[in-house]
Amino acid sequence: MKTFFSFNTKITAFMTLVNILGCQGQSESHLPDDKNIQYTGRIDFANPQKPRLVGAGAYFELKFIGKSCSVLLEDQGLQYNYIAAVIDGNYKRIKVTKDKTQYEIATDLKKGEHTLLICKATEALIGYVAFAGIQCGEIIPLGKTYTRKIEFIGNSITSGTAMDLSEVPCGKGVWHDQHNAYLAYGPLAARALNANWLLSSVSGMGISRNWNNEGPTIPQVYDHLYLDVNPKVEWNAQTYVPDLVSICLGTNDFSDGDGSYDRKKLDSAKFVNAYIRFVRHIRERYPNAPICLLNSPAISRENNEKLSQYLSAVIEQMYKLYQDNNFYKFEFPHNYSGGCDGHPNIEEHQKMANELTVFFRKVMNW
Repeated sequence: MKTFFSFNTKITAFMTLVNILGCQGQSESHLPDDKNIQYTGRIDFANPQKPRLVGAGAYFELKFIGKSCSVLLEDQGLQYNYIAAVIDGNYKRIKVTKDKTQYEIATDLKKGEHTLLICKATEALIGYVAFAGIQCGEIIPLGKTYTRKIEFIGNSITSGTAMDLSEVPCGKGVWHDQHNAYLAYGPLAARALNANWLLSSVSGMGISRNWNNEGPTIPQVYDHLYLDVNPKVEWNAQTYVPDLVSICLGTNDFSDGDGSYDRKKLDSAKFVNAYIRFVRHIRERYPNAPICLLNSPAISRENNEKLSQYLSAVIEQMYKLYQDNNFYKFEFPHNYSGGCDGHPNIEEHQKMANELTVFFRKVMNW
């Protein structure tokens, strides 16, 4: 006769075990609402005992004293996710599946303090990863943390799609086996600038149309926590007020599509007007944040020249509306498409981050 255990039963058993270990001075159990755990990104806190990492790049950080560490994670079960686990600067990528809940992060650590960061490497389309607890030594205050904040709005490139070929090569596995938001250009640039990051990005989406359909587009899902069309769970703008906003959209608007429908030539007026409306919306949400419009690192030179003209038109209109110079344009100097399906790979994301870091430093005087 088979016996089935619910996830809550597993949590209870897990906490009982770690409490026993804690009494032996080896480890302690900690729930997600511990005041010393810091969260950043698109995260659903409807249940504070099981916050859901939703968006690509959503992460939490903590510092602990102990020799080992493992976390309790619950995959939504749509497919499977990946996380990036970084302890004392040492990085590894872990697959999170619906049939497993406890994930060992590190053992046999040196005596003393250790820092841990867990980052969702896959995007919202793949489903959430719920964080249900951690087994480690005493959790202590993080101490000095980043105060700067950057938001990166974009598509698959910003999400870190099709970039990481270290485990599964192109054409193998499922489409998100090469996802790695932690090593995407946005988080890389943010870390170089001692800043936190928030990714508001969805693969295949654009400003005026998507890669394989007419919508919903990024402007239509941006205000929703799960980056979908469900208006019941709104994204609270006050949970993360960026000092700088970076928007990298247009790749999917300019694409030829997937051949599933009669795709017309891009309507330039529709694109520019949609972009203007979206930038105005971002400006109203974050009136003090400089907004940087990026061209595409992965479309043809001809299309990028058109995109650059359209971005200039958007910025010109923003100046007329707001009478300030808080809007900027950045152009990647090269085409980066060494990953899967014409996306940048890990090395190219690093180059993109390096270029953006220089630009952002000038914009922000950081």
